[in-house]
Amino acid sequence: MFTSVLIANRGEIACRVIRTARRLGMRTIAVHSEADAGALFVRQADEAHLIGPAPARESYLVGERILAVAQETGAACIHPGYGFLSENADFADACHKAGVVFVGPPASAIRAMGLKDAAKSLVERAGVPVVPGYHGPKQEPAFLRERAANIGFPVLIKAVAGGGGKGMRRVDRLIDFEEALHGAQREAANAFGDPRVLVERYVRSPRHVEIQVFADAHGHVVHLFERDCSLQRRHQKVIEEAPAPGMPETVRAAMGKAAVEAARAVGYVGAGTVEFIADGSQGLRPDGFFFMEMNTRLQVEHPVTEAITGLDLVELQFRVASGEKLPFSQSDLAIDGHAVEARLYAEDPETGFLPSTGRLWALRFPDGKGIRIDTGVEEGGEVTPFYDPMIAKVIAHAKTRDEALDRLAGALGRTVVAGPRSNVAFLRALALAPDFREGRFDTGFIDRHLEALGAVARPLDARAVAAGALALLGGEQERVAAVSGSSGAGIAGPWDVADGFQTSGPRVSAWPMVVEGERLDVLVAFDREGPSVEVPGHPVPPGDHDLTLVSTDDGLIVLADGRQTHIRLFDPLGQSADDADGGGVVKAPMHGKVVAVFVAAGETVEKGQRVAIVEAMKMEHSLVAPRAGIVSEVAVEPGQQVGEGARMLVIADD
Repeated sequence: MFTSVLIANRGEIACRVIRTARRLGMRTIAVHSEADAGALFVRQADEAHLIGPAPARESYLVGERILAVAQETGAACIHPGYGFLSENADFADACHKAGVVFVGPPASAIRAMGLKDAAKSLVERAGVPVVPGYHGPKQEPAFLRERAANIGFPVLIKAVAGGGGKGMRRVDRLIDFEEALHGAQREAANAFGDPRVLVERYVRSPRHVEIQVFADAHGHVVHLFERDCSLQRRHQKVIEEAPAPGMPETVRAAMGKAAVEAARAVGYVGAGTVEFIADGSQGLRPDGFFFMEMNTRLQVEHPVTEAITGLDLVELQFRVASGEKLPFSQSDLAIDGHAVEARLYAEDPETGFLPSTGRLWALRFPDGKGIRIDTGVEEGGEVTPFYDPMIAKVIAHAKTRDEALDRLAGALGRTVVAGPRSNVAFLRALALAPDFREGRFDTGFIDRHLEALGAVARPLDARAVAAGALALLGGEQERVAAVSGSSGAGIAGPWDVADGFQTSGPRVSAWPMVVEGERLDVLVAFDREGPSVEVPGHPVPPGDHDLTLVSTDDGLIVLADGRQTHIRLFDPLGQSADDADGGGVVKAPMHGKVVAVFVAAGETVEKGQRVAIVEAMKMEHSLVAPRAGIVSEVAVEPGQQVGEGARMLVIADD
């Protein structure tokens, strides 16, 4: 076994690797960017070394710098985690040449499976079924358009070097093909440095089922059963579970055999995942699944496999990389119960799942039987715009699928996230969704149920506003009392001049607030029962409400069923100059890079017209004109970095 490991990664996976390495008695070495200097994984490691500025291309993707740290510290091996350099064959080669063990497959296997077109051809020769399509080298738009027409719509355009849904587009009509192609190529070039794509038939009612494989350097290859990753949004996994619901033993055996053959075909060593797309329209069948790709690394969703097998996959990675044989054969493995994992992200489901950043004013997770939390952040930390917005993985394990989903929903209901917006309420709604629980789902499930899952714009939560307003007014009264020398505490009583009390009955006072960034006057009244709040235009439901109030530097965040409401007292001296422009200001919805600007000053635009594209977390987001008018100002240009809320364009009346 190795005596030391350098973790060439960050966040949750770095913490995960450190946990196993420490249990095995290994010295742990972290590398970090300037933005991660105070991160949790940096403090957990035995030692940590700065490798560059915040952007990944200047730090976590600079293999030479990471290798230099490994040699300086005497690291016996490098664990790449997932993402960054984990599937970089050149980096694996460089580790080998430097005498540092790369905890992963041989560079030759990474190269063989790194390009989707070549991988499909390779496994097809090994007898593994693949989706019909074009996987060749020609990339001319007219040619690809013709091939798409021959395949038949709908089709999928996929980045050859891609993963995680980046550089992927579904196209339903021939007329939309070229625009989708250009978008996929541009996104692929930005994310992977390779704009090439393939085109293949879109499998209707698709189920995304993957097989975890493990191989040692002595010729032994096994599979650790399947995971179902069909609950996706924009081709990104949201909830994963093991085993797959409704999986017949015959299909499990067929998929497992195909995955093992795919791994053997490239001389694989270590942990890998072979991903299949299955036609779920008539249930899972031995002749109804097709190879998509092989991920030559540990997967984000590996904890569900660990839960049902009782194995530590990171420990197995270390043991295989050190030359040990797998300690079991296929017949030794069995499935124990059911496990499900939810990816808790800093994103806002009510605004199209835009990434969210900022300070975590509160972050609390539950514990209990069958619950596991994998995270790389903590309360008081920051979610930055530079990396993946994952906050944590919430994993539940139980004897049955229903029990596991109940545990997951309960854990999500007790999770507190305040600061960046999060998808915690959305995840809980997914775990409770009747069709999902009954096995009626595919990769399009989320898109078809956005409204039922709360992933649409929703009205203001009046109960949260009322609770927040009362708390803020109580604090304001205490401040006034302190300044005036009064001995009162909390919201003042009926004889205090500040509450507007009069003998003819309670007097209602309007208090200006800023709720979710907008000015809102709430009405406060006193009676014998104490103060009450009315939110004009938003009736407050009667009865008690389970709310959590979290203080920030300028106000409060009120949490209700995982949903956040930001509220503060109105400060007339602190208003932005943008307010004077009314609703014509187009602002950056999140931190990111301006990819394109489609309009110029003086140009006439229609409401809803696409005016710019901003890239965040390697995903593109189109911005549209909020109203018709004339572009009076363009404040940004392509390539520019913008902060959340930055002024980008101004559209004036005609």
